[in-house]
Amino acid sequence: MTQHIGSIALVVKDYDEAINFYTQKLGFILLEDTLLSEDKRWVVVAPQGAKETSLLLAKAASPEQENSIGNQTGGRVFLFLHTDNFWQDYNKMIANGVEFLESPRQESYGTVAVFKDLYGNKWDLLERIK
Repeated sequence: MTQHIGSIALVVKDYDEAINFYTQKLGFILLEDTLLSEDKRWVVVAPQGAKETSLLLAKAASPEQENSIGNQTGGRVFLFLHTDNFWQDYNKMIANGVEFLESPRQESYGTVAVFKDLYGNKWDLLERIK
């Protein structure tokens, strides 16, 4: 049996502002934007070159969901954006106005820095040592 994680749901305030952030600031590709109802869309984005995992941008539909926007993991790093060129991506993200919470650092596993998405979710930008 073969399995993989296809999509991870990310609760957002607004579809269009989330699409703009992920495609314009992080350079992701918009894979799908399908209208499902008057208030609901199926919006999927993924990093350039991603083969399996994507983000499903899910607009909050209740006060409980709205409360989780930007804090889906209780303040911990939520997602890990792997790259094969840390400094190129880091510099491009800085130029695009992405907020990093720390300076890049070298760890035993690679080069890493924590950044925030437009809602405050924490991400690692990570180039693993090969």
